[in-house]
Amino acid sequence: MTAAGHPPVPAARRPGGRWRRWRRGRPFTAGVLIALGGTEMLVTLRAPLGVLLHVGPQGLAAYLVPAVLVLCGVLLVATPQQRVFYAVLSLLLGLVSWLTSNLGGFLVGMLLALVGGALAFAWTPDKRRPPAGAPGAPAPQTGDPATQAGAPATQAGDPDDDADDDELLPGLGTTHPTPADRG
Repeated sequence: MTAAGHPPVPAARRPGGRWRRWRRGRPFTAGVLIALGGTEMLVTLRAPLGVLLHVGPQGLAAYLVPAVLVLCGVLLVATPQQRVFYAVLSLLLGLVSWLTSNLGGFLVGMLLALVGGALAFAWTPDKRRPPAGAPGAPAPQTGDPATQAGAPATQAGDPDDDADDDELLPGLGTTHPTPADRG
């Protein structure tokens, strides 16, 4: 029971739980920063300011660089598997924007793109597994001898009981292959 007298809410039903897991499973902050940097550069190109700087080629590159940065930010969030490519591309385009897009959107857009690219490059997916009873944990396979009735229990001091060796091998229902499985 919680302090208010209500039963505790499981993590899967907590408000924002799914959103938080989805957001943490990808370089979300980096993608948002890169997209904001590209958007800021595009806004400064089209702003009705009397103080627009015209440095470098103001043709296609002035609009192409920020547009690709916005696209990189969106794709970084959508496909985190390609994060290294999008991070390096964002870093390069952030530096190129200094010459093409009003000094990188008056430095603000360039700095947002560079910080986002660095965050994307440094981000790694979480490799930790959820506990066995937690929601989202993989269910034991039916062919696993440990789940069958009458299977012998392992002893605490068993030298064959390594925590690192407990991953199921692809295509097998057990953690330890037979000699025929080894080839």
